[in-house]
Amino acid sequence: MGLNITDTPFLTTAATTMATLVIVLISVVVCAIKILKMSTTQKKLNQSLPLPPGPKPWPLIGNIPEIIRYKPTFRWIHQLMKELNTDICLIRLWNTNIVSINCPILANEMLKQNDAVFASRPLAFSAKCMTGGYLTTVLVPYNDQWKKMRKILTSEILSPARHQWLHDKRNEEADNLVFYVHNQYKCNKAVNLRLATRLYSGNVIRKIIFGRRYFGKGTDNGGPGREEIDHVDAVFAALKYMYAFCLSDYLPNILQRFYFDGQKKIIVRANKIIRGYQNPLIDERIRQWKSGERKIMEDLLDVFITLRDSDGRPLLNDDEIKNQLAEVMIASIDNPANAVEWAMAEMLNQPKMLEKATKELDMIVGKERLVQESDIAKLNYLNACAKEAFRLHPVSYFNPPHFAMQDTTLGGYFIPKGSWTYLSRASLGRNPNTWQDPLKFNPERHLDNGEVVLTKHDPRFIIFSTGRRGCVGTLLGSCMTTMLLARMIQCFSWSLPENVVNVDLTEAVDDLSLANPVMAFGMPRLAPHMYPTSS
Repeated sequence: MGLNITDTPFLTTAATTMATLVIVLISVVVCAIKILKMSTTQKKLNQSLPLPPGPKPWPLIGNIPEIIRYKPTFRWIHQLMKELNTDICLIRLWNTNIVSINCPILANEMLKQNDAVFASRPLAFSAKCMTGGYLTTVLVPYNDQWKKMRKILTSEILSPARHQWLHDKRNEEADNLVFYVHNQYKCNKAVNLRLATRLYSGNVIRKIIFGRRYFGKGTDNGGPGREEIDHVDAVFAALKYMYAFCLSDYLPNILQRFYFDGQKKIIVRANKIIRGYQNPLIDERIRQWKSGERKIMEDLLDVFITLRDSDGRPLLNDDEIKNQLAEVMIASIDNPANAVEWAMAEMLNQPKMLEKATKELDMIVGKERLVQESDIAKLNYLNACAKEAFRLHPVSYFNPPHFAMQDTTLGGYFIPKGSWTYLSRASLGRNPNTWQDPLKFNPERHLDNGEVVLTKHDPRFIIFSTGRRGCVGTLLGSCMTTMLLARMIQCFSWSLPENVVNVDLTEAVDDLSLANPVMAFGMPRLAPHMYPTSS
């Protein structure tokens, strides 16, 4: 359903071999010119402390042949670290050092003690493309533009006061989710939980940004139309290939214009689709404010447009607004949708968990009203289920990389200036030295310390990260996640299709999503009048 953004193929074996030969030949020429400089750099790296362990690099080009040969790269890195029996690994790609970390102690050292050193982001084609040339927040290097945009997000856009202001819009989309699933039941159709969770997440962000659920007409049953499916597919494609070890990011400038592995084309296409739906709405709204046609703020787009500096001038230009809103969209849909699909999959395979979560909802909320955001803090077991989904099934293998702005150390290893340092979300959450039975979905493990709060940073795994580069949307993201899961469980009793014994929990090959969307039947468990009759 919708456009398949990721149809662009990776290189065939023959093409891979040819690309490798071309890169090697050009590398020899370029590096011969820079040999003196490289020699100086190598001397600098020869510190008293060792570099982290890693695969032996090829002369000049480092481990580029390996990232061409082994796809997806994140699985190769994970397997490599297991074989090396290390919690920190260094892989050299041309002149770039890639550092991967899967130990909470090292992660905490990086995010806390060395936060200032790792406060920047590296330059990459995917980040430049999706931010309009680094005009936004999440993917932007540490500079004045980043400081400006982050301050705006924290004080004006994602503040607790603004979150409360937008409460009714989020609640409308929680009601619409129930309306959609209920209509699937009335038509005797199984619910595609991936579609449903992405429907809700996309609708919430579109509603709070643009004041509307659909780009097009939508559907009568409350589901997404073609436009919404295309838009969300493009968002997930952009996320999948963001900092995804695109070959040209590590090559000399003379080679960066070539599309060696197809990733650039996917990013460009995804970006075009996202902007194609969003930018016309932004342009029209800007026109309305300039003409005086619109005078009341109703959503976040209005807030962005009406921000003023101390002299009364617009705080943001049109490009900054468009790019920041695209980034908010990309950064907000993924976590709630992925976590709840995985949580439902795991709980369908362990019905006692569904029963326990349902009983908690009945006890705290009852069956005479729908669960609301004000109930979230009291739903300890439900929050634990969501937290366990974040631990075991993160939406992406790595967090966006941190860029070392100076030479430093981690875990007794020397980390050279300019290193791209990745925190492995999957390996942190599944670390056997940290977690008992790490591959088992067990919400009970989070109930030992009293109240379960998704917004609280836990160095043992990553939900929203912390430090200067921590997520500024933790309140929104955690609220969306718990409300989505709560409405699904409170309003419906879930069962698998006939002849399906268990949900297949196999991961996709090239990302961490389920290989196949979960299909399940949702039977209403509340009184008929509790279900919305219109969207």
